[in-house]
Amino acid sequence: MPIPRSAALIAAIMVAALLLMSTASDRSSAAQTPSADSVSALRRQAEQAKNELSKATKVWEDRSKQFSASEEKLKKTLADLGAADAQLNQIREPLARLAATAYKEPGVLGAPALVGSDDPEQALATATDLTLLSNEQKALIDRAGQLLKQHEQLAATAQDLQSRDAVEQAQLQQEMSGLKDRAGRLTAQLTAALNKLDPNTRLRLTCRLSLVAEARSYPNGLIPARYLCPLPQSGRMLRADAALAFYKLNAAYKRRFGTQMCLTDSYRPLAEQQRIYANRPGMAAVPGHSNHGWGTAVDLCGGVQSQGSAEFDWLQSNSKAYEWFHPPWAYSSPFEPWHWEYTKENTPTSND
Repeated sequence: MPIPRSAALIAAIMVAALLLMSTASDRSSAAQTPSADSVSALRRQAEQAKNELSKATKVWEDRSKQFSASEEKLKKTLADLGAADAQLNQIREPLARLAATAYKEPGVLGAPALVGSDDPEQALATATDLTLLSNEQKALIDRAGQLLKQHEQLAATAQDLQSRDAVEQAQLQQEMSGLKDRAGRLTAQLTAALNKLDPNTRLRLTCRLSLVAEARSYPNGLIPARYLCPLPQSGRMLRADAALAFYKLNAAYKRRFGTQMCLTDSYRPLAEQQRIYANRPGMAAVPGHSNHGWGTAVDLCGGVQSQGSAEFDWLQSNSKAYEWFHPPWAYSSPFEPWHWEYTKENTPTSND
């Protein structure tokens, strides 16, 4: 009987739970921007759903272990049953001969009639032989009875295990099917609500600060994409804390200028750092030392790249309120008005 493959189901449930948590703050009951109360209510619902999914997953794991143990017990029982059958087969022929002898010569199994024997010594020897033969026959019959009883017990146990395992398997599958359906409905509802929001808000609500510690554990320019957060501009990414600050800066910029910020660069992989350094020696950071490689710097366009422009002046006046700044070196060595950095980064600042 196949054992349910719990790993795939558990993985699907945990993915759903993570999605529920990442989108919990983002469901809107009617409008584009959810109210504080609706966000709080949805967060509580998502947390409750996550806890229920976690508990159900634990129950699934425990019951799957019990099911596996029952399967092993069934296998051992069937093996013992096979061994008992083999022993019965071994004594089946002697039993058949004994039964045939008893049928043809009834006296063989009973007490011998020694009265009237002409030779007392011969009669005594015969009686002794028959006694030994009778003892062996009795032992054979007793062993056959034991094996038959054992066979019946093992067969009953195996049948009971098979029945219980079948019921247990059906129950597990039914419960997990219901759990998956519920998780799917919740995920669909929350995803639909998430899609109602503008991209900047949606990204902000799905970027988790818990990614920062993992991102910091990787070398400059070698941070896996899964530890970075996407920006509203396609293909651009930053470390989670810098990204969250950038989302706020971008929203404020859009309110002021009616358009999102223009980006030419953000997180820069090590290979890209090496390519730029080779093409612009002395104008770019040594590969492995760029703030772009930490995911905490951006290069901007759309007017910001020109010092004295309205966009540049606005950023210069407002960026620190959103945890971004234009580093002093970028005013002269080299002059890079387009380069901006996240203020809370604790790695050494270097050009580009």
